[in-house]
Amino acid sequence: METTKSTVKVGLIGVGLNTYWEQFEGLLPRLLGYQKEIKEKMHRLHADVVDAGMVDTPQKAIDATTLMQNNGIEIAFIFISTYALSSTILPIAQRIKVPIVLLNIQPVSAIDYQLINSMDDRGKMTGEWLAHCQACSAPEFACVFNRAGIHYDIVTGYLQEDIVWKEIEAWIDAARVIKGMRENRMGILGHYYCGMLDVYTDTTMQSTIFGTHIEQVEMCELKAYRDAVTETELKDKLQEFNDKFDVVAECDTYELERAARTSIALDKLIAAHNLGSMAYYYEGYSGNEYENIVTSIIAGNTLLTGKNIPIAGECEVKNVQAMKIMSLLGTGGSFSEPYAMDFNDDIVMWGHDGPAHFAIAEGKVKLVPLPIYHGKPGKGLSIQMTVKHGDVTFLSVCEGKDGVFLLVAEGKSVEGPTLQIGNTNSRYRFNCGARVFMNKWSKAGPSHHCAIGVGHVADKLGKVAFLLNIPMVRIC
Repeated sequence: METTKSTVKVGLIGVGLNTYWEQFEGLLPRLLGYQKEIKEKMHRLHADVVDAGMVDTPQKAIDATTLMQNNGIEIAFIFISTYALSSTILPIAQRIKVPIVLLNIQPVSAIDYQLINSMDDRGKMTGEWLAHCQACSAPEFACVFNRAGIHYDIVTGYLQEDIVWKEIEAWIDAARVIKGMRENRMGILGHYYCGMLDVYTDTTMQSTIFGTHIEQVEMCELKAYRDAVTETELKDKLQEFNDKFDVVAECDTYELERAARTSIALDKLIAAHNLGSMAYYYEGYSGNEYENIVTSIIAGNTLLTGKNIPIAGECEVKNVQAMKIMSLLGTGGSFSEPYAMDFNDDIVMWGHDGPAHFAIAEGKVKLVPLPIYHGKPGKGLSIQMTVKHGDVTFLSVCEGKDGVFLLVAEGKSVEGPTLQIGNTNSRYRFNCGARVFMNKWSKAGPSHHCAIGVGHVADKLGKVAFLLNIPMVRIC
């Protein structure tokens, strides 16, 4: 799934020992060259890099910290260019107030032993060794950080190593998620599905952990926008339906127009409040005007979700947070719940009556009529979709007795029969097996909804949890 990544500000600080520069000619320019290469590679990963250069004294550490604080970075990468004193790095870690990743990155995979040993000057030999001496400070820094209670992690490897750059990219992507969640405005429309206790959440805690602003929006405002829909707007929206959906022949004109008017109103509600996500649910008294809206909402919500403005039904606030995280990672994030298990094929089936995410669909998403919404009032249009066959990741934002945590599992969307009941519906296989997956997933304590995205991104989600300073539980 391709997505346009926004830039995110990250800090880059090289650390070394100023005593070396006069002792070993050419060492400092060489190390600065490695740092420049790291900066350029980070820039290609859509990072706006704030580079403090080489910090080799405690005073330069204070100056670097000021630079980082003034530029609003999300994460600080500290490049161990050669041996450096922990007294140089500790002031940065104490003052910078963002998570730190130590880059224990050598210039090459191994020292050229023959080259160094063939030199006729042991001073030059030592200088050449010091250009490869990144690992020397890693345990020293870690020791001091542990004792000081500093939140950090380490990337170890060499400059041209793919695994190193996958790790750094994952950190940058995780930082982008943190920024996106903090800047997100989530709408809540209506109320919880009554009695669905697992869905209920502490919205103050959600704002505290993720930084998300939560905006309460009203059904009467949505109705006002719907009542004001023009014929031109209706015509354009119906065309959008036909462009985005495979509209099956059974969809009659009345239901299509009813859903189109609601979709237009939803677009206006989202725009009016600058929302980046929304959780909703409403029932009301049978036959009321709002029932006409809520029973025609799935198509419009699917369009919005496909535009990376995820919408979660049943007022599932926690799950729309999970959907937004997956969206920010560029992996989709469709709304889903367990449907059944196939013990013959060792798979679990998950789906929902919507919304879905177009970018992760196997084929075109169908728009189909439903004569009845199970567990909800009325009838209307729904969607039929299977998630792309291949790697997938399940994500649930959970709220346990000790606070918020992420629940993650990696598996595969596999081919096979699915229910054509006008819902998203897919078959998923996990390495641990269907029985173990369901038991372990359920006992971790999520709500019965989760967000599903394409690809395996548990590593990135682990980094998101690290940056948020919350636990992550991985099932498989």
